[in-house]
Amino acid sequence: MLTSTHLPGAPAWLDLGTPDIDGAISFYSAVFGWEYASAGPAVGYGFFRLGGRTVAGVGPLTEEGAGPAWTVYFRTADADATAKAVERAGGTVRMPPGDVFTAGRAAGFTDPTGAEFAVWQAGDVQGLDLVNAPGSAGLVELYTTDLAAARAFYCSVLPWDIRDLPVGGGLQYAVAGPAGAGPDAVHGGLMQLPGEHRAAGARSEWHPYFETDDCDTTLAAAADHGATVVIGAMDAPGSGRMGMVLDPFGAPFAVLTSSRR
Repeated sequence: MLTSTHLPGAPAWLDLGTPDIDGAISFYSAVFGWEYASAGPAVGYGFFRLGGRTVAGVGPLTEEGAGPAWTVYFRTADADATAKAVERAGGTVRMPPGDVFTAGRAAGFTDPTGAEFAVWQAGDVQGLDLVNAPGSAGLVELYTTDLAAARAFYCSVLPWDIRDLPVGGGLQYAVAGPAGAGPDAVHGGLMQLPGEHRAAGARSEWHPYFETDDCDTTLAAAADHGATVVIGAMDAPGSGRMGMVLDPFGAPFAVLTSSRR
């Protein structure tokens, strides 16, 4: 469950890059009940909304070589300063800081393990209108090929504390939260990809979890509408019931029936 979402370093925005916006609208509307609102034909970008409140953005693939993916934006007070910190910490600036009309200022990065993410410096738009409710983001998570390197990097560029969380099964997992706020404040999770996953070609990536009243039913609905279930419904102690899919165009996301909501 996301907490302290308006503090620096918190997830502020999500958007989907996809080769088929109309297909994505159809899929996510069927699975989560989202409605689509265009930002205008000249922009090529739009918003997913639930009950009139924005839960995510969606747009075409604009970066050369980019594949379908959800991008997580973390809140920053100064996107330009964060870009410099990313470079000092060994990351890459993929998209230099730039203004998004009067909505805010954004920048896109790649961490040293290869995971892509972005930051949002709020202007007129503070961030998402709805989180932690069914049909909206409830968590963001990093799968990483090098948890130690990821931990050092993100603590260098965002005001985070990261603590280990025992999850069993030989997995290495950590939780990120606002610096100094204590263990109950959560921005997201970080998981070391097991060796067999890395050997099979798994790479570092950020992905969102969308809350749902019934994980099993939502996974079934996603599959019925063309998604591929890559992790079937399972109980995650302390978190709830979760599963992961690739949408019909290959973008990964997870669903969660949170035990803390």
